Amino acid sequence: MATTTKIQPRALVRASGGPRYAVALAVDALGTGLLRPFLLLYGMTVLRLSAPVTGIAMTVGVVVGLVCMPAVGRWLDRGARSTVVAASMLVRVLGVALLLAAPAGHVWLFATAALFLGIGNQAWPAAHAALVATVAHGRERDAALAAGRALRNAGLGVGALLATACLAGGATALQALAAVTGLAYLAAAALAWSVHLHAHPAATPAEDRADGPAPRMRALLAANVVYVFCLNVPEIALPLVLVTQLHASPVWSAAIFVANTVLVVTLQVPITVLMSRFSRRTVLALAGVVLAASYLGFLAATSLGHGWGAPAVAMVSVVCTIGEIIYAGSATALVTALAPAHVLGRVLARFQLSTGFGLAVSPAVITALAPHGSTALWGSLAAATLLSASAVAIEKDQGTRLSDCRRRE
Repeated sequence: MATTTKIQPRALVRASGGPRYAVALAVDALGTGLLRPFLLLYGMTVLRLSAPVTGIAMTVGVVVGLVCMPAVGRWLDRGARSTVVAASMLVRVLGVALLLAAPAGHVWLFATAALFLGIGNQAWPAAHAALVATVAHGRERDAALAAGRALRNAGLGVGALLATACLAGGATALQALAAVTGLAYLAAAALAWSVHLHAHPAATPAEDRADGPAPRMRALLAANVVYVFCLNVPEIALPLVLVTQLHASPVWSAAIFVANTVLVVTLQVPITVLMSRFSRRTVLALAGVVLAASYLGFLAATSLGHGWGAPAVAMVSVVCTIGEIIYAGSATALVTALAPAHVLGRVLARFQLSTGFGLAVSPAVITALAPHGSTALWGSLAAATLLSASAVAIEKDQGTRLSDCRRRE
């Protein structure tokens, strides 16, 4: 099995789509960080909408945005790459324009803006993964995908920090941030489109399997719905537990979120490279075990009470972030390795559907379980994640047996 043994920045940039594409990713992430964390606040402050109405409109936008994924998958399978990435950025420009044009109290324009933003946010991961899979191969592709995630998290973090510093300006500042976000999306789309990358699926074999139908990956897709809960743990579960159960200062939640971002930016590529000595599916199953262990750690930490509970939760959050990094470095890489080239787009679209669904339902599940106590929340998450890790490992064994049978035939 080929492995990536060292990190070469120039090679990573080339494998990720080239310098212009890397700049496009950074600009897009910076613009997203300026607005996305404060979209709820925009609806409440600028448009004078109630919190429940704003939240429902945002949720509907995310869920309905998933409907575009089959079309995105078919577009990618016709060979489009940089064009789809640019389109995912341009559609968000339209969403920002609707935000700026919406008058106070107009919930439908806000919901439509959230829909276009949701379409762009759902389409981008699949388009980006397909582009990287076209440029890079083998374990170099895994490292390139990890580098893209690290770069995106860095841009999101910087954008959020800049936006936080500007929030004292109130509604006017939020509108200015939205305008800058729209310009950033427009510039990023132009840069991504200028790469002019197009694939020829019939002539480009996927790793280890050039032809054949799209893999079903039922266990992997179902497990992914549970795995992605980890992405909302620092933003939703931990602040909820720290404030309502441990009565800790909100500073703890902010510190954990910042630490999560820093760890992802600095460790995503090194850990992905380190894990390249093992099979991708083994690494994905390991991620589930690490995440489940962190959930049990949160259960133990919350039992310590007000005094030691918050510091213990902060320490366990590092383990959770490591699990998130291992998961993010192996899941998309496994999907791109399993998919035949001629159906790569549709396979990535199915995977993004499972990711988007998990991200959409996880806030509701977390907030529904939390009032029933720490055992209900963390015990349920740990059990579901361990079950998902087992399903991933079992599906691996079945795939190996089928491959062996084909070789004997």
